[in-house]
Amino acid sequence: MNLSGKNILVTGGSRGIGAGIVRTLATAGARVAFTYTSQPDAAQSLLADLPKPAHGEHFTFEMNIGHEDSIEKGLALVLEKFGGLDGLVNNAGVTRDQLLLRMKAEDFDHVLQTNLRGTFLCTKVAVKAMLKAKRGSVVNITSVIGHSGNAGQSNYAASKAAIEAFSKSVAQEVGSRSIRVNCIAPGFIRTDMTDKLPEAQKNAILAKIPMQKFGEAREVANCVAFLLSDESSYITGQTIHVNGGMYM
Repeated sequence: MNLSGKNILVTGGSRGIGAGIVRTLATAGARVAFTYTSQPDAAQSLLADLPKPAHGEHFTFEMNIGHEDSIEKGLALVLEKFGGLDGLVNNAGVTRDQLLLRMKAEDFDHVLQTNLRGTFLCTKVAVKAMLKAKRGSVVNITSVIGHSGNAGQSNYAASKAAIEAFSKSVAQEVGSRSIRVNCIAPGFIRTDMTDKLPEAQKNAILAKIPMQKFGEAREVANCVAFLLSDESSYITGQTIHVNGGMYM
């Protein structure tokens, strides 16, 4: 995948799936800015390992997508350094899992505020910049849980399902300006978090996956790179499922 010359922002890019996305985009030739919330050392370590782009430099910065002022400052910094934006990957998000009858209203609100409203705010600023250039691609990372649901994750499932509806609506608004908005819905992807799960829990999850294995971050990242590239220029308002057949 060739992303040479493209300037791309990835939120929540310091670890897990986000870090895999950042590495893949940089390897494909993009100049990448990525955010972190609480792990500056991990972000700086990743930054140091990235191949240098042909134009400018990659950079990383702290941004909390749960706070509007943090988003405004962060996006202003990116636009100042890049001079424009070709792609946005809304990857950052949170969970606060609990069964419905035990879930506090503030936990429901926090997940919706961060995941859904954060995606809205980041997309709004990025699309405004893309409209001037009459081109751009937004990729929102959702989840299989937004389609299948999952006990104890009603707040998270609601936020991810809402992001997909949001994406379809925005895609219709900006399509005439050659700006595309799509989603990628990962299933269970192998990360540091999944590696720490008890074997019994891993086996229970694997039993639901026809391919009988967890996905890799690069497999999500490759789909992101495709949707950010010119090779997907006639795809918008869609969701690509990367879940090994867990949800069909």
